[in-house]
Amino acid sequence: MDLYTESIRHLPLGERLELIQTIWDDIVSNDEQIPVPNSAIEEAKRRRDEMLVDPAVGLTHDEVWKKIKDARR
Repeated sequence: MDLYTESIRHLPLGERLELIQTIWDDIVSNDEQIPVPNSAIEEAKRRRDEMLVDPAVGLTHDEVWKKIKDARR
């Protein structure tokens, strides 16, 4: 572990979350494209193809939100 990683680990949770937010804000304000690994693109294509063959393997928008709401209870 490097010194920076170790010092971040010792920050209180709230400060680590603020650091994440700062990093995220910096990333999204950058005009550079975020690289997407080929493995992620291939997996997305595989899942799309699977859904086209059998739509029953997926969930509807409403089903996804229901699962999210149920998980929060």
